[in-house]
Amino acid sequence: MSFKRLVYHVISGNRLVSRAKSPLVSVILFSLLVFFMFSYSMVSNVSLQSAVLTGKEDSELMQTNKFTRKMNSGVVLPISLTISTQRNMIVEADSERQFKGRIRRKLPEPDIFRSDELTKKFHGRVLEFFNRECELQFFMTWISTAESFGIREILAVESVFKSHPNGCLMILSRTMDSPQGNMVLQPLLDRGFKVRAVTPDFPFLLKNTPAEAWFDDIRSGKKDPGVIPLAQNLSNLMRLAVLYKYGGVYLDTDFIVVNSFKELKNTIGAQSVDSVSKNWTRLNNAVLVFDINHPLLLKFIEEFASTFDGNKWGHNGPYMVSRVVQRVEGIPGYNFTILPPMAFYPVDWIKIVKLFKMPKNPAESKWVEAKLHQLNGKSYGVHLWNKQSNKLMVEEASVIGRLISEHCVLCKQCFSLKLSSEAKPLRLPVSKRFNDPIHLIDAHGSSASPSVSLPHKGIDFRTEEETEELEAAAEAEVNEDEDDEDQYRDF
Repeated sequence: MSFKRLVYHVISGNRLVSRAKSPLVSVILFSLLVFFMFSYSMVSNVSLQSAVLTGKEDSELMQTNKFTRKMNSGVVLPISLTISTQRNMIVEADSERQFKGRIRRKLPEPDIFRSDELTKKFHGRVLEFFNRECELQFFMTWISTAESFGIREILAVESVFKSHPNGCLMILSRTMDSPQGNMVLQPLLDRGFKVRAVTPDFPFLLKNTPAEAWFDDIRSGKKDPGVIPLAQNLSNLMRLAVLYKYGGVYLDTDFIVVNSFKELKNTIGAQSVDSVSKNWTRLNNAVLVFDINHPLLLKFIEEFASTFDGNKWGHNGPYMVSRVVQRVEGIPGYNFTILPPMAFYPVDWIKIVKLFKMPKNPAESKWVEAKLHQLNGKSYGVHLWNKQSNKLMVEEASVIGRLISEHCVLCKQCFSLKLSSEAKPLRLPVSKRFNDPIHLIDAHGSSASPSVSLPHKGIDFRTEEETEELEAAAEAEVNEDEDDEDQYRDF
């Protein structure tokens, strides 16, 4: 029965009561009305609960992440609700729990939480890998499939060894710590580079840290992981924990190294600065260089656990490190350096597209030359902002194309990515920083010829006038970066 019909019957009933002359008849009619309204309320509740349960089954079957309606958190619901909001995830809430703002999620036990022989050997494998022969120890994380560890990730790994041939790189990843993962890394191992994928032991990494209880709550389902992929937030935490336990350099897998990190110590980079004050406005956690047991790392871990929000992108990553540094700056006992954007983030994510495009005229060619000159001379590396650039093609003679061809070690794979059909043959690049020959790649993505290379011995073939002209051509584009060049603060 609809609400309108119910109201009509109530009104009609009131009229009948008012018209009844006998008190006995009035009492009987009033009792009937009360019984009728109570029965309607019970039927409505049962129907609503049935509809919710049906919606739950449909949601799980469809494996959808969308709510069918939004509810005010201040409203107390009269019945229990069970709503599926994520794949393999159940949210249970009743009126009392929703009123108090408490939600309990039951999570499946994914591989990343599993303890086995590999996780038990984690600490020993780390100590055995990072021996005295390591020039620097690097870490990356990979919480995805081994199949998805593609050419861009390999290029990032290669760039580490181009600038640090005696460095050691450990990839924290269960999926890469497998026969398939070993096949991906084998070409580097065959050339003598020290790279290894190791399955992390989360309980060990987080033991006796402020995030130990947080991890237990997430694993048991007591903590709401939010709508952001849990793997992303676990990566944010894992990089902090592994540097706190062992020290070293953490790099995202979409970061191309162009210069040595040997002189860096306890360093974090600014992503953006205020155009007027030149003070940093946001830091980023894609590159971290810290000693073992550094107090700032412990503060990061504490902030992650105490303010965790799985529904806001960046809240537990770049925004988290920014919040902590803003609070601790100037406090004695914290010794770290903030480098300007030019160091690690020389190109903003909004402008990253241009670096993938081949020059179409002489003016753009001069800009490419000037940009490469700037990046090779003033940056430690370039963050590719993979979320924005992962579908872009690396076009020949582009800034990124030239950059990776100069900083690769398995250079035959540099342009395995699909190239533009309009791409022209690659011009001979000239560099004054590296002594190895530069391998040329043709428009089909293969080496032009094993014998075709341009050996150079640290010679810059440009005249001063040519260099000034090239830099002037790019002045409008890189002026903001130049302004940030000397803006940094030591603590």
